[in-house]
Amino acid sequence: MTPALALLAGALLLALPGPAAAHSLLLESSPAAGAVTKGSPAVITLVFNNRVEKRLCRLRLIDSQGRARPLAISADGPADRLEARAPALSPGPWQVAWVVMSADGHVVSGTFAFRVGP
Repeated sequence: MTPALALLAGALLLALPGPAAAHSLLLESSPAAGAVTKGSPAVITLVFNNRVEKRLCRLRLIDSQGRARPLAISADGPADRLEARAPALSPGPWQVAWVVMSADGHVVSGTFAFRVGP
């Protein structure tokens, strides 16, 4: 292989996106991570950096005792956003646990905490 051809091949490899380029990343949520809400939030919203397969995604609320409550994700809305109506939540700490199927077919998950204030 000539040096010029090797240089061109190397440049092409560097220009290709990496395998994790399309993984879904959580950009924002409502309530936000670490937030203290005034009363129970009516809706839990998560916004990702790309499209997620809503029918294959899961959202759960976890109370301070570790009990999980599954949430029904709305089929409406933008493809990069998950929304679910929240049940009435008692004051105290809560976690949102999420699992999404990224546009690239990879499963990505995470959690964040917030607190319901009086």
